[in-house]
Amino acid sequence: MTIADLPAGTTTSDDSGTGEPLQYTAARLIRDARQTQDLTQAQLAARVGTSQSAINRIERGGQNLTLELLARINAALGNEILTLGQPRTAEHIRVDGGRRLSGSIAVKSSKNGAVALLCASLLNRGRTTLHGVARIVEVDRIIDVLRSMGVSAVWSENGEDLEIRAPRDLDLRSIDEDAGRRTRSVLMFLGPLIGRHESFSLPYAGGCDLGTRSVEPHMIALRHFGLSVEATSGWYAARVSDVDESELRIVLTERGDTVTENAIMAAAGRDGITVIRNASPNYMVQDLCFYLELLGIRIEGIGTTTLRIHGRRDVDADVDYWPSEDPVEAMTLITAGVVTGSEITVSRVPIEFMEIELSVLGEMGLRYDVSPEYAAANGRTRLVDITVHPSALRAPADKIHSMPFPGINIDNLPFFTVIGACATGTTLIHDWVYEGRAIHLTDLTRLGADIRLRDPHRLDVTGPTHWSAADVICPPALRPAVVILLAMLASKGTSVLRNIAVIERGYEDLWSRLNSIGASITPFRD
Repeated sequence: MTIADLPAGTTTSDDSGTGEPLQYTAARLIRDARQTQDLTQAQLAARVGTSQSAINRIERGGQNLTLELLARINAALGNEILTLGQPRTAEHIRVDGGRRLSGSIAVKSSKNGAVALLCASLLNRGRTTLHGVARIVEVDRIIDVLRSMGVSAVWSENGEDLEIRAPRDLDLRSIDEDAGRRTRSVLMFLGPLIGRHESFSLPYAGGCDLGTRSVEPHMIALRHFGLSVEATSGWYAARVSDVDESELRIVLTERGDTVTENAIMAAAGRDGITVIRNASPNYMVQDLCFYLELLGIRIEGIGTTTLRIHGRRDVDADVDYWPSEDPVEAMTLITAGVVTGSEITVSRVPIEFMEIELSVLGEMGLRYDVSPEYAAANGRTRLVDITVHPSALRAPADKIHSMPFPGINIDNLPFFTVIGACATGTTLIHDWVYEGRAIHLTDLTRLGADIRLRDPHRLDVTGPTHWSAADVICPPALRPAVVILLAMLASKGTSVLRNIAVIERGYEDLWSRLNSIGASITPFRD
């Protein structure tokens, strides 16, 4: 019997809540355990008595695991990676904090960019190959949804590149309901499906617990393309009517990233011209436009708030695209250096989307160096290397708040909470977008921070903080959870962060990568 043959009710020791097939759960756990022990694939292969290429296939979920092979892997790693027939237990990490970090760490490609590109691949009847795709839970869920529609999505031997081929006729009746409900990104299928189907259904979307985030801006934008949606029994039931206008003009009521992307994909999939005003020019939107240009879709105004899109209903192209680096991950890694008082270099930072954040950090007293610019693999994104130095920080004179690009990125705002806690004085953080995220950030008080919640959107953060170790349960929101992890890096002693699945949604190999520059983070299970 192989793992792929096991009954659907079989359980594992993983509690990531991914809803992924057992074979992919095993692949991820084996890879994480190997990297935690600083083993190469070749070294693990030697212990197991197999080839390096076989370990590579196993870690990509591309090879069925027999129970005998799984037992050999467990023995080689000295740990039960996967157990059968037992209750699921949670995953946690242990952080030995108070250490100075050093060295260089590279920014990986964007999660948000990858999600939009995966959805946009439905517009192409040819081959789309995405290189250097983030291997994270959020991406895996979208891939699960694509595969359930009949899309071929195959990882390369190195596990970094993904080849996608969409059939002419998608099987929407077989859509993976569980995977769809676990990610709000399922809404991103609305735009590309409008041009292909007169009616279809998508499961209600999930994702982070950040308060009420209305889907109405998506509906307002997509009504221009003939979309009407009725919510029934846990599903979005969509119907598409014909639109006769050869040129559509749309003004978005909200300059949201995903709203803009949905409108762009709907525009790209129709014959004719669409003008979108109040569009987001953020990094993931630009990534999407760069990819669509490779498909032969002409887009004017990339990087501005007005886009003019010359769409094409029939696209059949073989293209390769490299998603750009993630500015939110860049901010995460920079923050790790700042709060630990370390000198580290964060390479491959997409500077266009970090300039405001760096300017604010400079006003707070952070000393840093910026390298000359160089091009990303996609040839379009501008990258730099940033070296941060230990600095005496002070609270800014004005509040810190996010704005649509080119302001402080909405997802980067939480990092200023833990940075503000390291600064002398009181910093006002105004998170006006989300109704509940500021509340999650008050969990930093468990580690010694002085944080006062003014209301669901505003925090007073007074520093400097004398961080102390603590046992904390991850809040149900990605960025606040990572902020707590970063504070643990600064806290002397041993901290425990429990139920880390929410972090794995948005970061690839974060523990081992931080360990590579001097952190001490150990995953464990109860």
